[in-house]
Amino acid sequence: MVYLREQLDGVRVLPVLQVESEEQAVGLCRALQAGGLKGVEITLRTSAALAAISAVKKTLPDLMVAAGTVNSTRDMESVAAAGVDLAVSPGLTRLLSDCARELGMPFLPGVSTASEILGGLELGYTTFKFFPAETSGGVAALSAFGAPFQGVSFCPTGGINQENLADYLKLPNVICAGGSWMVPKDLLADRDWQAIESRARQLVEFLGQLPARES
Repeated sequence: MVYLREQLDGVRVLPVLQVESEEQAVGLCRALQAGGLKGVEITLRTSAALAAISAVKKTLPDLMVAAGTVNSTRDMESVAAAGVDLAVSPGLTRLLSDCARELGMPFLPGVSTASEILGGLELGYTTFKFFPAETSGGVAALSAFGAPFQGVSFCPTGGINQENLADYLKLPNVICAGGSWMVPKDLLADRDWQAIESRARQLVEFLGQLPARES
């Protein structure tokens, strides 16, 4: 669990990507890394995702690569074989938890309610994906979770953008935030890696200007 927190704390912002080919994934991730971002999440929403994850890990070994939308034990086994650094799911089940532990796979499960957090704590988790963030109460909900769930950290995803990012990252229980706003669909379709690298660099500069987390 400590290792998982260290991974996420180091990235601050986790681009959530949907890719259509290995070539596209490598080009995109190379641009994001060149812009200063340290990690990405490639979702299992396309048939190319697993091959893309393997290609990115081989080409950019220093980039932290998470696999998103891990919804079954079969998904968990597949992403482990692809060499990801961690698996991310929109939810949490005991089967997923047991499978991740058997594989030695760092796992970021999703929650959106207090009961789901309690269930995750019973399984030994203290770091969660908060999803879908904005429609589940957003910054206000995470702030409210702080008192009853001390020592628990979150990576909110879903509705995060440049306008509300700072409000999330200033919370003491938010370790990083995920989203796709830094990779507009038109730039991705045109494979305009230079423009995406520039947007990543601007995001990193923005992060550097943010005040420290609230204590």
